[in-house]
Amino acid sequence: MKRILLILFVALLLQNCKIGKNYRGTDLVQPDKYAQQVPGLQVEYDSINTDSLELSTADLKWWNLYDDPVLDSLIRAAMENNRDVLIAAENVLQGRLALKNQNAEMLPKVDVTGQVQRGNFLLNQVGSTQNLVLGAASANWELDLWGKLRRLSEAARADLVTSEYGYRGVMISLISEVATTYFSLLRAKSQYEISMRNATARDSMLQLIQARYDKGIVPIIDVNQATIQYTIAAGAIPQYELQIVQLQNTLSILLGQNPGSVATGKPLNAQNYNIELPLARPVDLLARRPDVIAAEYQLIAQNALVGAAKGNRLPSLNASALIGITADSFGNLSFNNPLWTLSGQLAGPLFYWGQLKRQVDIEDSRSYQALYSYQNTVFFALKEVEDILAEIRTTQDEINIAEQRRSAALQAQTLSRERYNMGVTSYLEFLEQQRQAFDAELLLEGLRANLLSSYVRLYKALGGGWLTEEEEAQIKEANAEKAAQEKG
Repeated sequence: MKRILLILFVALLLQNCKIGKNYRGTDLVQPDKYAQQVPGLQVEYDSINTDSLELSTADLKWWNLYDDPVLDSLIRAAMENNRDVLIAAENVLQGRLALKNQNAEMLPKVDVTGQVQRGNFLLNQVGSTQNLVLGAASANWELDLWGKLRRLSEAARADLVTSEYGYRGVMISLISEVATTYFSLLRAKSQYEISMRNATARDSMLQLIQARYDKGIVPIIDVNQATIQYTIAAGAIPQYELQIVQLQNTLSILLGQNPGSVATGKPLNAQNYNIELPLARPVDLLARRPDVIAAEYQLIAQNALVGAAKGNRLPSLNASALIGITADSFGNLSFNNPLWTLSGQLAGPLFYWGQLKRQVDIEDSRSYQALYSYQNTVFFALKEVEDILAEIRTTQDEINIAEQRRSAALQAQTLSRERYNMGVTSYLEFLEQQRQAFDAELLLEGLRANLLSSYVRLYKALGGGWLTEEEEAQIKEANAEKAAQEKG
């Protein structure tokens, strides 16, 4: 018994060692700043620091900057009811349960056995016919000598964190998709109203031209041209009606409800376009973007699996124990003379024809794959931010030009109509100015929606813009306690 206990004690000391390398991070050279510079997006912030207990602007509900209560209510509804979010939440739950299961592998397993037998071959002995009643409890424990089970626990813990950041990524993507779909809906409604207004105006003009033709004042070609211009504007109406219905249905699905109409708030031309958003440094993407963090934890998990594969090549030590009672009938069962055994088994692989070594090589190769995947994720994250910054800058320039174009086109349309009514110019000139004004109005609304959506995509690309209610409450509570202590 002393020897067995001594072996177990030595085994427990060995459990402080873990085979394989610990993950120590990955060196990545990143630029100090983004190449694309956008006015209003020059403010840098550090990643949220829970030690300082401060809330960054990037971690607050940034969509409130648009000052549209309807958009805020839609995002809240989506966060609560969207099915993709609920699926991601279940992935987190599964990860937590898997981690608990893996940790349980380091604990003894206890079984209970009960038997009732009758015969002449009992307890491995031949004799007269007898009865046997047996009740026993057994325990088996694999001591983690080389840290193989702890490496598997590390992998499971990393998988859990990956699923948690996957959940955050789904949530941020959902918020982004709701906002961009909402702005697309506002754009479709605005373009629908422009088409309706132009169709009404062109219909009135058509009636006037028709009356002039009936009196022999203008030729039939003027009627035909007026009809063409009317049908162009009128034909755009059902197109935008279809877009409105489709966007409302898409938004409904994002909200976790049946397809149907969705209310909107401020029209597109009343939205806030002068938004000064905080811009993270390139290095902050490593600590903010959920997909980047998840990719690194996948690398951490794979590093742990390499250690576990190496542990499979080493001997394992199992300790087992059994205690029970036996008798020839239930009435004679007693603990006065119990059965018991205590044993230890050391077993290790001998000839596996290189299988275990090759499995280590496979896991090593997968580690390189995980590393390259992580690096690619970082590269694409930087590219996405740079692309969106360029999109915001160029779209702002386009909007400035489009506003000038619309103003000039509307003025030219008015002047051209007056010139036509006075007989100074031909009807063709007026029709051309009318067409350009219609196109200019539609173009400007499309650019406005693109700019608002670009701001949304920028926050998504930076990985910021959302904290769970629990996280926000914890930080605010901690800030209040800190302020109270400073006053005290």
